[in-house]
Amino acid sequence: MLKKILTKNILLLSAVSFLTDISSEMLYPVMPIYLKSIGFSVLLIGILEGIAEATAGLSKGYFGKQSDVTGKRTPFVTIGYLLSSLSKPMLGLFVYPVWIFLARTMDRLGKGIRTSARDAILSSETLPENKAKVFGFHRGADTLGAAIGPFLALIYLSIYPEQYRTLFFIAFIPAILGVLFTFLIKEKEKDNSEIIKRPKASKYNFFGFLGYWKESVPEYKKLVKGLFAFTLFNSSDIFLLLMIKHLGYSDEKVIWIYIFYNLVYALTSYPSGIIADKFGFRKNFIAGLLIFVFVYAGMALGPDQIFIYILFIAYGLYASFTEGVSKAWITNISQKKDTATALGFYTGLNSLFSLAASVIAGLIWYNFNPEAMFLFSASGTMLVVFYFLFGRIKLSQNKMTV
Repeated sequence: MLKKILTKNILLLSAVSFLTDISSEMLYPVMPIYLKSIGFSVLLIGILEGIAEATAGLSKGYFGKQSDVTGKRTPFVTIGYLLSSLSKPMLGLFVYPVWIFLARTMDRLGKGIRTSARDAILSSETLPENKAKVFGFHRGADTLGAAIGPFLALIYLSIYPEQYRTLFFIAFIPAILGVLFTFLIKEKEKDNSEIIKRPKASKYNFFGFLGYWKESVPEYKKLVKGLFAFTLFNSSDIFLLLMIKHLGYSDEKVIWIYIFYNLVYALTSYPSGIIADKFGFRKNFIAGLLIFVFVYAGMALGPDQIFIYILFIAYGLYASFTEGVSKAWITNISQKKDTATALGFYTGLNSLFSLAASVIAGLIWYNFNPEAMFLFSASGTMLVVFYFLFGRIKLSQNKMTV
């Protein structure tokens, strides 16, 4: 049964994401330290990350629409992963600020180019009743790479302390292997009904994907409104790690807890997808939100070490209950010809809501205290829970009904 659900393309894309995340997350623990060591101020790092993430977010919408308009998926996947791969050694070659900005932006642009097309392939490879399983499996492979990457970085840095630049070249190896796997993906033939027919002018409008909101069905709008509302209360995971640091734990302990969280997330993603397909996306998503509330309320209490690990087990469950499910949910209520556009609209604008959420969280942390920030997120998320409970959003296995 598992063999029938997980096709060759799904396994290949999962392997690509696994290798890419090993590469990216090898650099996660050292990136801020490296940038500071070459003269970047905290402000400059913030501007760099802001520009990079905004580039990734908006380009997801644009290239998602381009994938639908052209009827092609694999070129966007290959080019996207290739750009991100090439950015790794670039970061280690030179230390000029302009060069670093170019390399980091290239990495995020690559993510923007590939994400919607890749998710559209995953969606096309399975039936509606198996969508959460497929997205859960893919997310599990991706996150397993996110656990292995920092672990490899810790081993390397324990042998070669502070030799950060070499690590960027090492990270290039799994990244380029992932790119090679994309050439094995065989895209399904599409009929004309699955290709969007639009005027030429609209094809090259960078913000043209925003027009999808008017074209989308009411079910999509209701769902995405709820997802955006949650994002406003869901700040960057970096705040969870900063809270652990705030409680007095070492940098090494923080990284180990981050690895632990990713392992939990990776191991529970596919089982969570099975549960979502069986009992419904809405129930699964609400359960994930309630777990999120528990975690953030728990962090506000200043937990001891044992409780921190309990909270991060719960946080891994929250992620596996919501991440893949939200994409599966969107693809089940979108027409095939609009799949990448629907995903791109959501992921593109969602990155801007994520940026706003992190700014709000930072302001609360700075002007009040960390505990207030976590209580704010927990309280706001409960409102989102009520929206999904009583907002008349219901989902069958094949389509959403209102």
